[in-house]
Amino acid sequence: MKLKEFSLFLGSLLLAGCCAATQEQVSVKESKTTFAADALKPFVESGALPGAISILSKGDVQETACVGWADTAKKQPVTLKSTYMQCSQTKGFCGVTVAILAEEGKLSLDDPVSKYLPEFKNLKVAVKGKDGKVKNVPAKNVLTIRMVMNHTGGFPFETATKSKKGWNRASLRDSVREAAAAPLRFEPGTRVLYSNTGIDIGAAVVEVITGKSWDVFLKERVLDPLGMVDTTFKPNAEQLSRAIVLHGVSKNRKPKFISFNRWMPLPHNGADVHPSAGAGLWTTAADQVKFYRMLMNLGKGDNGVRILKEETVKKLLATSTRPGKFGGYSMGLAANFKAGTMGHGGAWGTRCTVNWRQKQLQLWVVQLNGSPRPWDAAWRKAVNKFFAAKVSDKGTDAYTGRLK
Repeated sequence: MKLKEFSLFLGSLLLAGCCAATQEQVSVKESKTTFAADALKPFVESGALPGAISILSKGDVQETACVGWADTAKKQPVTLKSTYMQCSQTKGFCGVTVAILAEEGKLSLDDPVSKYLPEFKNLKVAVKGKDGKVKNVPAKNVLTIRMVMNHTGGFPFETATKSKKGWNRASLRDSVREAAAAPLRFEPGTRVLYSNTGIDIGAAVVEVITGKSWDVFLKERVLDPLGMVDTTFKPNAEQLSRAIVLHGVSKNRKPKFISFNRWMPLPHNGADVHPSAGAGLWTTAADQVKFYRMLMNLGKGDNGVRILKEETVKKLLATSTRPGKFGGYSMGLAANFKAGTMGHGGAWGTRCTVNWRQKQLQLWVVQLNGSPRPWDAAWRKAVNKFFAAKVSDKGTDAYTGRLK
């Protein structure tokens, strides 16, 4: 390389380094309020609620509450670094990866799924005739990426294999082949049926376009850039040692430990564990809040890294992709553009909603099956108090002293 060329090359590296170093970063400050902790502690003290995490944000001011136990038997406190299964909140992560490819012009939501996965070209629909018998007839409508990502594709909740063995016990490609071979429940685009299978199909499309497994693309383009160090489909032994134990709750009985649900069978890592886009991603509150704050801030993480353009988030993730009569849902996220909200919940009780118009976030973490859950109403009152209160941004850093 000639001296002049080397100088230009070196200059470009220095410029790139400067740009990376000067990315605008957000410092989230604690509100010093205790609305959620005050509301939840009585339930923990009575033994009704094992433990919970609440994160409430107004702009860059945050109230963080970690109450109770990750493991009641070991008296292991719940913290922002406690790991847990977020179940269906995984869907929003798939939606972001699809949005990235749409932004780059590598796919359109109205592309036929069969353009990328030929096995979906000749789909059949199960139709009940006048004689009461069910017949499989050729589908009239073209199945699109939009449909599989917003639960209007006609697929069941799970494939037969995953229903029997669990979310993480079949590869994405094996799952979509199984889904393509089975009849649809209805004509694509004509009804809504909540379906992990549809989201898995969307992830398989990402794999075909990128030439990478979906979890690798997700890690490279979303998790690593946002600094989500504990978000994974295969938690290691150290991460599992921090896990929030799953409990069952029922009326007039204290919470009872449950060996992990059949949808997430043991072991949680190893050769038989596969990524599942419909559900299956482990995380921590410290990680998860980074993802949702990125959505709240229309594609930009608190660390200054931009995952998506503002317009992409507004048009593809914050706007419903369903026909109007089917309710507000975009791609793996419930969405209401007018109100400015988007978010999702998970089977074990986790949920997060952000309002990008008002710059608000509500993150809730428990690992529970069953009901009743009287603390939900108490937490909701605490949420309302927080957003009604005047809070200062002069507190300490939101993560100070809370990661131990």
